[in-house]
Amino acid sequence: MAYDTDEDAAQHQRRRDAWRGARRRLSRGGAEQTVAEQLAELAALPALLGRDLDEEPDTYGNGVVAELERRVAELLGLEDAAYFPSGTMAQQIALRCWAGRTGNPVVALHPRSHPERHEDAALPVVSGLRTVYPTTEPRQPTAAEVREHPEPFGTLMVELPLRDPGFLLPTWEELEELVAAGRERDAVIHFDGARLWETTVHFGRTLPEIAALADSVYVSFYKSLGGLSGAVLAGPRTLIEEARIWRHRYGGQVYRQYPQVLSALAGLERELPKLPSYVAHAKVVARALREGFDASGLPWVRIQPEVPVTHQFHVWAAYDADALTEASVRLAEETGTQLFGRWWAEGPPGTALAELTVAQDGLSWTEQDVRDAVRGFVERIEGLGKG
Repeated sequence: MAYDTDEDAAQHQRRRDAWRGARRRLSRGGAEQTVAEQLAELAALPALLGRDLDEEPDTYGNGVVAELERRVAELLGLEDAAYFPSGTMAQQIALRCWAGRTGNPVVALHPRSHPERHEDAALPVVSGLRTVYPTTEPRQPTAAEVREHPEPFGTLMVELPLRDPGFLLPTWEELEELVAAGRERDAVIHFDGARLWETTVHFGRTLPEIAALADSVYVSFYKSLGGLSGAVLAGPRTLIEEARIWRHRYGGQVYRQYPQVLSALAGLERELPKLPSYVAHAKVVARALREGFDASGLPWVRIQPEVPVTHQFHVWAAYDADALTEASVRLAEETGTQLFGRWWAEGPPGTALAELTVAQDGLSWTEQDVRDAVRGFVERIEGLGKG
């Protein structure tokens, strides 16, 4: 990460030190770990996974990489899977392959989905694809909007959950109808499932049942599962065979990948079984946050969605983003409790957004703990005004 001034770098270090030093937090971000801490965790992985340190490392995708691919294909109930160094690469290649097979380079997706917001226009620039939007509303598209879209498209991409508007999911029935509407348009269905792992609670369905609705699915390992990096594209064997060719062309056929792959396998062992408990407790935390802010007198604070459907959600406040971040830092420095991380000026002027993740560390928080943390956070906002 680059900084414009030395003061920016100093502020970043101060935030990092405050949040690393917090004794209580809702989740532990990998970005807050030191290199030494991450190397120590990596060294412990073979024992955790019951592996032999004398096994040969992978070479260009064999060994432990192929093992992970088989494991994820089985977990999703799909024919085959290919490992990629990044989800951005996996998803671009999936959409490119489908465009070649359908003969239609148009992809229908949400304007706030990952390829549109976070990939520097890679779909048109790198692959010559064009995107259209069934809806521009900050929610999942409806079946009617897909069915009535005026332009033909070859692929319908659905991000589950849709992160930027607040980690949103449709109901299971709405998802089935959305997929059916796409197929009525002769489109293939691709799921951006970076965080698909945690959707089973909301949908009340298994991973294979969810993945079966799509023609291809991408899943991430560092989101939700706490891996170092990496992703998998899963789907029909013929599609994955083609994707592996494009992976090589894109520079994704990496010589050694065992650190990332071992951490992915560890995430499947350690975090995947816990995600339902994280999702359940996120609802408890969100309710207590709302109660705490209602009692605080701070104007216009919103939880989005009001009842979280994953273990992540957004908090909006009608306040300056830098002031809210400063209050978050002071709360951690002065009390050892981290409630929020950084706030961002993402919405209308005078409003700010924070993302909250509830994971293992957050399971011990009671509703009163959350309300107490909100009170301390608001006190520090008010203290900034006096300062």
